[in-house]
Amino acid sequence: MVTLSKNGAWLLNGAEVIEESENSEALLRQKLGDAPISKEEAAQHTMAYGILKNHNTSGTMDQLKIKFDRLASHDITFVGIIQTARASGLEEFPVPYVLTNCHNSLCAVGGTINEDDHMFGLSCAKHYGGIYVPPHQAVIHQYAREMLAGGGKMILGSDSHTRYGALGTMAVGEGGPEIVKQLLSQTYDINMPDVVGVYLTGKPRKGVGPQDVALAIIGEVFANGYVKNKVMEFIGDGVDNLSVDFRIGVDVMTTETTCLSSIWKTDNKVKEFYKIHGREEEFAKLNPGDIAYYNGMIYVDLDKVKPMIAMPFHPSNTYTIEELNENLMDILDDVEKKARVSLDNNEVEFTLKDKVHNGKLYVEQGVIAGCAGGGFENLCAAADILRGKNIGADEFSLSIYPASQPIFMELVKNGRIADFMAAGATVRTAFCGPCFGAGDVPANKGLSIRHSTRNFPNREGSKVTSGQIASVALMDARSIAATAANKGYLTAADTFEGEFTNPSYFFDKTIYENRVYNGVGKADLSVPVKFGPNIKDWPKMSPLTDNILLQVVSVIHDPVTTTDELIPSGETSSYRSNPLGLAEFTLSRKDPAYVGCAKKVKQAEEARIAGNDPLEENEAIRKAFQVIMAADPSIRPGQTEIGSTIYAVKPGDGSAREQAASCQRVLGGLANIAREYATKRYRSNLINWGMLPFILPEGELPFKNGDCIWIPNITEAIKNKSNVIKAYTVGDTLTEFELRIGDLTEDEREIILKGCLINYNNKNIK
Repeated sequence: MVTLSKNGAWLLNGAEVIEESENSEALLRQKLGDAPISKEEAAQHTMAYGILKNHNTSGTMDQLKIKFDRLASHDITFVGIIQTARASGLEEFPVPYVLTNCHNSLCAVGGTINEDDHMFGLSCAKHYGGIYVPPHQAVIHQYAREMLAGGGKMILGSDSHTRYGALGTMAVGEGGPEIVKQLLSQTYDINMPDVVGVYLTGKPRKGVGPQDVALAIIGEVFANGYVKNKVMEFIGDGVDNLSVDFRIGVDVMTTETTCLSSIWKTDNKVKEFYKIHGREEEFAKLNPGDIAYYNGMIYVDLDKVKPMIAMPFHPSNTYTIEELNENLMDILDDVEKKARVSLDNNEVEFTLKDKVHNGKLYVEQGVIAGCAGGGFENLCAAADILRGKNIGADEFSLSIYPASQPIFMELVKNGRIADFMAAGATVRTAFCGPCFGAGDVPANKGLSIRHSTRNFPNREGSKVTSGQIASVALMDARSIAATAANKGYLTAADTFEGEFTNPSYFFDKTIYENRVYNGVGKADLSVPVKFGPNIKDWPKMSPLTDNILLQVVSVIHDPVTTTDELIPSGETSSYRSNPLGLAEFTLSRKDPAYVGCAKKVKQAEEARIAGNDPLEENEAIRKAFQVIMAADPSIRPGQTEIGSTIYAVKPGDGSAREQAASCQRVLGGLANIAREYATKRYRSNLINWGMLPFILPEGELPFKNGDCIWIPNITEAIKNKSNVIKAYTVGDTLTEFELRIGDLTEDEREIILKGCLINYNNKNIK
């Protein structure tokens, strides 16, 4: 189904793969003659390399400085982004910037907060010259596919699933500060990423959809980091056998592999997609060169992919549905063991074995939604399976969310909405809520199957610290429909005996023309920016001092810590425009004591900044300074920045949300300490908010929760590009240990020294 090469590989003429081995040079000579191409040169013939080269401004392909063609944000990110940019000197949007309203669409939540954010977005689109997509019109990524993507272009989005590779667009999902940099005509700085080929062969069997293929890939590459921070490049004749909608459905899920971005070869099907959407001029033919080198190769035999399911609590926890049904109790036992780790062995009882009725797995809810599941072909296929059937009158329910109003309209016209409603499903407008816990939250101990993007713990309504737990499993729309037709008993879509109708899609552009405000190139500074009472400015942050004192306020031993656990999604989304209000939720589902502990450390730093004695505010810090000053009498607490830090093994998997870092910073966080960072984007978020992204080499943890850590000469180390940082655990004496900080660009060093990106761009900060 899916296999991985152990080494790099050459692709010849887009068709033949030669893996790197002792015999590969001889094979290449046999194929190419006596002038074999070097790996370095062949690597320049990937599609990814060509696109990155065209957008690089650094003059060297080793260290890239990328300027994107277009930008996209939604309504739980754009307020903070624009507020940051405003504080940094924003004058107008330099490139097309789309502000969609698909996350906080439910304006009854939080009083006027959400609609106030929408009005802020519309006024900013008018003031700075942007594009405003009103609520319920489209989820962010579907609008970008329909109206923003372009062949050979690059798009940066402040949402982790910013992926438009199937349309020939390299797209990257990052935290808000990286969007801010683009708005200020700065660059996205990364080392040249490795490129991994995804070689598709064959054709999907009946009943297999894009989510099945995506989960099969994720299950093979997530845990081993095979594509972490790399670009996935989809090639092979199997691509030709997939519709564009199918490719899009696979592509959007590449985020769950932890890759940086994706790109696919393009063909006439992609050209037809652009033509249908009235943008044929955006098509570009993309193929790798005649001889291209990849840093790895993922082989996907589409013929062998079966309907898949990702069990709680990660998209990589994958099984075929057939395998699950045949080994139900054994697999559920394994899922429960893994869940205890994900739930940090919390006392909340977790089991799925009670879902087994007469040897079959019963689920209470099905959802087909958003950028992954709400596409036209997915919903038409689901309607075909449900036509003439019903979901029953028991616990099982089914919700359908078309990804955009144009898709919804076409489904109304071709009768598929009627099929869903006749079967007992409810049909909603375009909304991302089911993907992050703000819509269709399951009942306590409930199990939901979803064609959406993620099934993390503490995400879909679960509040473990309040005794609530719910589970989400990921599946393709087709198998969700087959399960619905079987009234909630888990069923794979390859059992469907009917025919898929595969109707043609007709895009009605007037839906957007009538409702979407397009102010690109029409910035009008006379239009006032509208602020609701919940929209607050970022608090001031201090430059880094020569020496720092950290107090550890949370220690997390889980193998991976998601951004959902660092700052919960769902009910917190209404506070994303209020840094202080949102910060109250930091680590609330993982470590409820965190906020109080962090605030206590912050009180000492606030006293220092005010010119008062910081030692009166925190007994642990007072004792720490006594030990430090005994060792070095020249140290002055009033000249030493005091901050909190958390330790986590591998933090930052999942969402691009900058608030996973900024909320810590708002509460006085000054660093993270980790064995490694799950994603580049989380580490970048830490840096852009002035936090030190420390790495702790393997070995025994040299501190415990509540300990203070003394780090002298930190500014000197940052300026001198030192990777190894001497730190000291403060007990009765100072105990030395080493931290590492990893590669930093010159700009990143300056951002950390200045205290955050806002300070970096504010010329008044010395």
